[in-house]
Amino acid sequence: MAKNDLLGASLWDAYSNKVTTLMNNPQHQGEISEAEAEARGNQLIVADFGAESCGDAVRLYWEIDPKTDKIVNSKFKSFGCGTAIASSDVMTDLCIGKTVDEAVKITNIDVEFALRDDPDTPAVPPQKMHCSVMAYDVIKKAAGLYKGVDPESFEEEIIVCECARVSLGTLKEVIKLNDLKTVEQITDYTKAGGFCKSCIKPGGHEAREYYLVDILADTRREMDEEKMKAAADAGTSGKFEEMTLVQQIKAVDAIVDENVRQFLVMDGGDMEVIDIKTGDEYIDIYIRYLGACNGCASSSTGTLYAIESTLKEKLSQKIRVLPI
Repeated sequence: MAKNDLLGASLWDAYSNKVTTLMNNPQHQGEISEAEAEARGNQLIVADFGAESCGDAVRLYWEIDPKTDKIVNSKFKSFGCGTAIASSDVMTDLCIGKTVDEAVKITNIDVEFALRDDPDTPAVPPQKMHCSVMAYDVIKKAAGLYKGVDPESFEEEIIVCECARVSLGTLKEVIKLNDLKTVEQITDYTKAGGFCKSCIKPGGHEAREYYLVDILADTRREMDEEKMKAAADAGTSGKFEEMTLVQQIKAVDAIVDENVRQFLVMDGGDMEVIDIKTGDEYIDIYIRYLGACNGCASSSTGTLYAIESTLKEKLSQKIRVLPI
């Protein structure tokens, strides 16, 4: 088999059987006329949405019972690739039988999941996730037309990753809670940036307002500022003993970042706080040496003394540093 044939086979295998079936034989492709809807006592909504990034476009027809706001029939026309046709077909099917308020809660993730052959295998390659996003956007457009409101009013949060529907608030929270340091870690935790990758940094598939690289940098900066504030509060108030464990760790990290870490890093090492235990006589801070510091002779003498002395001066005279 030639190389091109192997490449073609691998690309084809990236699509589910449902996708390949529906792109060639969609079940809801077509249109509904105003006369047909009126004859049944229903209201017709026709919404258009196009993706500038790839030139695909979809037209969605909703036939709605005005007494119940239920979508009793739906059709679509798609001007684009096979994935756009398959996504639009599934999106249309998901709308039928739902009220407009229920339909607007359908997300691109719902569309992509419905196209899977099994729950654990994506239906399309990452660069094609934008097709299911387009299906989601045209639903908002149709709902906005029916209700007479701006489609964006259905968005309650700023969405950074359209493919995985991950909001700005969620990203910042996950970074802080899990102390994430790389975009790859963000993707592992949230799936943001794992599909079309447009939201990772400028220059991707389509322009975005927010990018993961900037969100990570800004959030890490906020975290550093919070650590410095905690350390400053502890140093001026003398109440390190009264802090919660999380506050104590943040305060210690801030002092280490400001006074110690740069010297460890210069020698190819580092350290991390593992635990803090408060007793009647001592506040024991358990640390782990990393890199070149691990096993270094001075890690249990000079380096340890410098760390302990700095923390005692800045936070509490009861502190005792114990490497593990």
